[in-house]
Amino acid sequence: MTKFPNKETQFKKGQSGNPNGRPRKYVSLLKEHGYKLSEVNDTIQAMMAMSMDELKAVWDNNEATILEKTIANAMRKSIEKGSLYSIETLLSRVYGNPKQMTELTGANGDPVQIIISDKL
Repeated sequence: MTKFPNKETQFKKGQSGNPNGRPRKYVSLLKEHGYKLSEVNDTIQAMMAMSMDELKAVWDNNEATILEKTIANAMRKSIEKGSLYSIETLLSRVYGNPKQMTELTGANGDPVQIIISDKL
């Protein structure tokens, strides 16, 4: 038997169940504030090499830029939560995603050889 949603919980036509949408990533927000991608990447790279005390000093510094404070806060929250999500996002922004390898085998278990050619 199929269960249908309660009429009281259904959304009306044109109404969104998520009016604010997906939260924006840190880098997207920073670019909206006028930072260049190279500035964002340089700052992330420099701050990844900081100690916790140095990171806290950036956060506490009233003269720090919004870029520095935003990155420091993202890193601090990741560490406090024990989550690598923000740090992974920042690292992939600067260094790109790691290469992923897949091992392919045929139906008989033998490895599959893939040849890539630029000839048409």
